[in-house]
Amino acid sequence: MKRLLIPLVLLLIVLLIAAWTIPVKQAFTFTETRTEHPRFAYKLLADDDEFQIRYVHSIFLTDVIETYRVLPDRSIRFLTMRYEDVGIGLPAHAEEGESLTVTDEGIYTLTYEDKVIDSFVLYIGDVDAQLAFRYSGEETDLKRFLERGHSYEFRVKKLTLIELLKGARLNGKEY
Repeated sequence: MKRLLIPLVLLLIVLLIAAWTIPVKQAFTFTETRTEHPRFAYKLLADDDEFQIRYVHSIFLTDVIETYRVLPDRSIRFLTMRYEDVGIGLPAHAEEGESLTVTDEGIYTLTYEDKVIDSFVLYIGDVDAQLAFRYSGEETDLKRFLERGHSYEFRVKKLTLIELLKGARLNGKEY
């Protein structure tokens, strides 16, 4: 009996370690940069593969909506950017690999043919301008969950059970 107990305990320990460290759920992640102890927030991925970042431009005070698609390898494809005014980060013409359309109402839509990235850094400004993450019919106020004046790396990744417990869920606890 004692000879069986040690291998069973070891097997149980290995299974517990594996359960905590094997990635189990895909999520949009926001990891604080430029700090020794980065904080981390996430929103679980559902069936929808498109999401948007909506913010109010700091100079023009109008909405800018960036639309992205998550690819099967968890990279991010930049689809469009929609805005009302040009200048200071909002282009008046398309570059190579882009197209720009303007509606009669003056709404610009910059469309990207094939701009794929692994991640991007999002700065949470310390101003009272809106910054939101839109996904699966819900809009999350990022300034409610992420600290103002800090930068966060945004990426899509598979999280372990430990990461799920450590991070702040964007529709749950706040920082």
